[in-house]
Amino acid sequence: MISVISILADIYVCNLKDKVMEIIAIEKKTFEQMKQRFENFTKQVKALCGENQDKEKWLTGNDVCELLQISSRSLQSYRDNGTLPYSQIGHKYYYKASDIEQFTGQSQINHK
Repeated sequence: MISVISILADIYVCNLKDKVMEIIAIEKKTFEQMKQRFENFTKQVKALCGENQDKEKWLTGNDVCELLQISSRSLQSYRDNGTLPYSQIGHKYYYKASDIEQFTGQSQINHK
C-alpha cells in the first residue's frame, strides 16, 4: 500500500459557497523539487534586485510631470516621439532619473 505522505494521486473537488475548488495532489518528491526550484528562482531575483538596487533611481509619470512642470499629455508626447526613454510594467510607465536629468540638460542647452 502506498503511503498518503509519499504519493497522492486523487483530485478532490470541494464545494464552498457555490464555488468549485479543485485540489490536486502530487507526489512529495515532485513537490520538493518544485519548492527547491522556486527557492532558487527567489534567490536569483533577490540577487538581481540587490545588484541593481543602488545603481538607478526610477521615477513614475507623476514624479516626472512634477519635476518638469508638464502635463501628463506632454509626457505622453515625449514618450510617443522618443524624446524620453521609458519602461512599462502593465499600464504604468517608469523613467530613469538619469534620463530625466539628461533631458533637462539638453532642454536648457537647446533653449539658450
